Formats: sequence, structure tokens, C-alpha cells
Amino acid sequence: MIRTFRDRHIRKVYLLCIIVITGCAGNIKPEGGPSRAVKGKPVIYQVLVRLFGNRNLTNHYYGSVDENGVGKFNDITGTALDSIKALGITHIWYTGVLEHATMADYSAYHIRPDDPDVVKGRAGSPYAVKDYYDVDPDLAIDVNKRLEEYEALIKRTHDHGLKVIMDFIPNHVARGYRSDKKPNNVVDFGAGDNKQMAFSAQNDFYYLPGTSFQVPAGVNAGGSDFHSLLKDNKFEEIPAKVTGNNVLKPNPSIDDWYETVKLNYGVDLFHGDTTHFDPVPPVWTKMRDILLYWAAKGVDGFRCDVAEMVPLAFWHFVIPAVKEKYPKLLFIAEAYDPAKYNAFVAPGGFDYLYNKVGLYDALKPVMKNDSGATVRQITALLRSQDDISGHMLNFLENHDEERIASKTFTGDPFRGEAAMGVAATATTGPVLVYFGQELGVAADEAEGFGGADGKTTIFDYWGLPVYQKWADRGKYDGAGLNKQQIKLRAFYKGLLNLVGSRRSVAKGKLAILNGRGLGRYGLCYLRYDTSETLFFGANFDHYAALQATAYLPDSIPPGSAKALRPLLSNCNSNRFSLDGNTIEFELPPGGFQVWQIR
Repeated sequence: MIRTFRDRHIRKVYLLCIIVITGCAGNIKPEGGPSRAVKGKPVIYQVLVRLFGNRNLTNHYYGSVDENGVGKFNDITGTALDSIKALGITHIWYTGVLEHATMADYSAYHIRPDDPDVVKGRAGSPYAVKDYYDVDPDLAIDVNKRLEEYEALIKRTHDHGLKVIMDFIPNHVARGYRSDKKPNNVVDFGAGDNKQMAFSAQNDFYYLPGTSFQVPAGVNAGGSDFHSLLKDNKFEEIPAKVTGNNVLKPNPSIDDWYETVKLNYGVDLFHGDTTHFDPVPPVWTKMRDILLYWAAKGVDGFRCDVAEMVPLAFWHFVIPAVKEKYPKLLFIAEAYDPAKYNAFVAPGGFDYLYNKVGLYDALKPVMKNDSGATVRQITALLRSQDDISGHMLNFLENHDEERIASKTFTGDPFRGEAAMGVAATATTGPVLVYFGQELGVAADEAEGFGGADGKTTIFDYWGLPVYQKWADRGKYDGAGLNKQQIKLRAFYKGLLNLVGSRRSVAKGKLAILNGRGLGRYGLCYLRYDTSETLFFGANFDHYAALQATAYLPDSIPPGSAKALRPLLSNCNSNRFSLDGNTIEFELPPGGFQVWQIR
């Protein structure tokens, strides 16, 4: 929350200490606090399990699991977890855990094969769930013990001082959904539906009576090298169901979520989205029971996919019901409509929401140095924040967004340092890092269905060479990294440990400072509470150093400078000075700096 600079304790601030991270990040060394302190805020590390431990270097376009390999639950060892924790991480979001539709054949394990014409990529989308009560057989060493191996990973994660978040996908399921791991008392989705009714609040799905589903034109399941008796551009679904992104016709396009079907929460999509919530639709209680099932296995939180496509009334029903038994569970919403944010975090609602339509969208054009982009977009957003900012999850990368290092984004991971510093420290909300972001992983190749879109594929079997160098064949010691990758990881380690150990960053107030020479790309601000005051400087310019003057408030009497202490590094930078209530400082291109008064 932003406050004026008249608070009594702020009068003690005269000068704050800068440390230049870019240019000396290889020496980053957090001081004055443990890597994970209770003072800090959640720092989440998203891991796509399928790719995390994969040591295969083949990376064949549209490659099979046998060609390109796949990571396993067991690859995420105690050593790996300790290395992740050392970054300053508090929570790991294990992505792609639930069993989903795939072109891999596990019929030998009594798992029904999926029709490839309604599967995206050889591995399949993790968000086309095939069984809410099961996990992806790809991720198990022993397929028959896949649930036990995931449970062991949950326990192992806890034993190494980290919490577990997993996906909850409530809006849609795979077209071939059928649970073979559901408890005996559970009725499968659609089992009791009246398929002659387009909408009934008692149905689990929506139907298009008198029609049959049509595979979209242009689908080439698995690429030209993939052959299967089931690959015939046909999928039998009579009557056709409504597609996951609310396509009310039997022939969705290739750009739709054609591999999924929409679940029915009592909203009549055919008649103006009228609601029918009394009695409670059966999908509500089925989803509640699924959340309770995973919470009982030790999961600490859920990242809820496209949460706004499910009625708010459901969330206000299910979150309190689950938290009644597991009060410490976290619920994170993938949400993009600011008009709904306050309702989503109202009592009985979500703990955190995505901060994409907000801070991410303000940071991205400045990170890219786009024409017309300035930090004014960022400062205007930060100044307009209210208490909701503490509920917003900040990030620069995740599985839906471009990698910073990709050619489609900045082409240089170090151009993300200033933005990452701001995303991690300018608000009290938690921060998320996507695995490999801290190493400069790019996504410039076409992997298969994912295409060359600057994003790490979620659809294909693939390996990440840079990440594999950090993993060092299971040693997780970074022995294969070059100096630049080591330097970048050191930046993230120093920054995230600061975030996890400074009360002013987790709970304090924000004051954006005015100055001279900041130009389009310079930004400086304070974070403070009753115990400390920190000063942050960021330079988003790709090429020019920043020489600027920050103005401290008139409420601070000049001439009483205190001792200074760098927080993140032992690098000695004398490129700053105090003159009355001004701080003159320099930042290199892309630089981010932090000062503290002692």
C-alpha cells in the first residue's frame, strides 16, 4: 500500500545504500538474514515436471517420449530441492501433475489410449485433464506406483522445508475424460447426464443435441512422422459437447481449446448466462471432493486455472469448505479482469491473483524498450494501488508467457533484471519465478505443437539444454554453466533471498521518489516500515547508463547522514553521493540497485 512520506520513522532516513547488481552479480552474497525467513513473503518456483529432470539432449521436432525423453517425479531429489530452496524459494508449483490426454501409449498398464486427433502435442496439454484423481504416468519410474511416487515427492518437498502447490483445472476436461482412479463412492463426470438437453443444472457437461463433434481443419496430430490407427481426423462424440473455451458449436477451430469440453457449474450459456445455483449443481460438490482428495495428500495450495471462467459463487462455496478442514491452504487464481479482483479476494475467496493485467503488462513494453514505453506506465500503476496489491502474484515468466531471453521478447536475460527487481520488491504481493528463468533459458526453437513462440512448450517432449547444465546429470550443482549463467543465477539468488527475509518488502509501505535525470527508463522508490527503510533504483535502458538524482522528502532534515550497508553484494560502488536531501547515483544499462540506512 502506498503512503505519504510523512510517517515519523521515515524522518530518520538521509541516505540509502546502493549496490550495483549488474556488473558484479557473480559476487552476490545475501547478508544479514537466512535464505528463508518468516519475515518475508511467498516466493514461488514453477516447475514443469515433465521437463525438469529430463537429461535427453535429442530434441527431435515432434519427438516421442522414447526419442526426446521425459523427466520423472524421482528426478526432483533432495539435492535438487536444496538447490531450489537456496534461491530463496518457499513454495514449488508442480505443473502438469494430473493425468491428461497424451499420444503416449500406456495401454499395457490398463490406461485407455487417447485419440490423437483431440490431443495437442505428443505429450499432450497438462490442462486437458483425463482423470482428476490420477497423475501423469509419464512422470513415474514405475507406472503402477505413480501415485505413490507423487506422494513421495510431496513428502520429500516438505522434508526439505518447501511447500507444494499443484494445478486445479476446474473449467474443462479432456474430451476423453474417464477416471479409473476415482474413489468407489465417486460418480464420474457426465455419467448421469441427460444428453438430450443442451443445458440442465444437473448435467456435468453442455450438449449440442443433434450434432456430432468435428475435428478442426488443419489438425495434424503428432506431426507428419506420427502414425496411429486412431489418427484419422475423426473423434466420435455424439451429441457434441461444448468446447472448453465456450464454443457453442460442434466444429471448433484449431485455435480453440478443441481438445477439451466445458464443465457445467449451473450457468446457462445458451440463454444469457443465467444462473441456476439452487440446488447446488453436482459439479460443485465433485470439485470440492477433488480438492479435499489432494489436500489430504499434503498439497499446500492450488493454482486455479482460468478461474474467471467458473462462477464466483462456486469459489465462495468451495474455498471456505476446503479451508474449514485445511485452513492454511493457499488458493491462487489465474485471473485477468481487474473489475473482478476485489470480489475474488473478498472474505472466503482467493489468497492471490495473477498480476498480469497490471504490473506484468506495464513492465513488458519497458523491458523491451518499445517505442513510446516509459516507466510512467509503471509508476502510475503502483501509485494507483490499494490493499489489493498484497493479493497480486507478480511474475515475468510462466508457462503461458514468453521467456525473457527469447528473441520474441528481449533476447537477453539480463534485460529482465531491473523488471524482476521491481516485480519482486515494489509490492507486498508474492513473486513467482519459472524454472530456468534464473539461468536465462530461451525458447527460440519449434518443439512441435508448441511452435517457435518464445515459450517453453507444455505440449511436447523436450529438453532444456541450459537447465540440463545446471542439473549436471542429477548433481544439481551448476557445474556446466558458463560465467554469464552463473552471474544471472547469483542475481536471482540475492534478490529472492532479500525478498524472503526483509519485513519492509513483505509488509511495508511504498513511496515512489521524484528525481532529475531519470528519463524514460529510470525508476526509484522506497519500501519502509518501523524497522527499516530501503531504497531501490532501476534502469530499464538496454544501452545507456543512468545518471540520476533522487529527491528525498522535505520532511527529512539534511546533514545527518548515517552509516550505509549493502544488502545483496560485497561489490563496492562509490557512484553515489548525498547533497542535502538528494541522492545522486549511477546505474549501468539494465541495472538494479538496493540501499539501506543503518
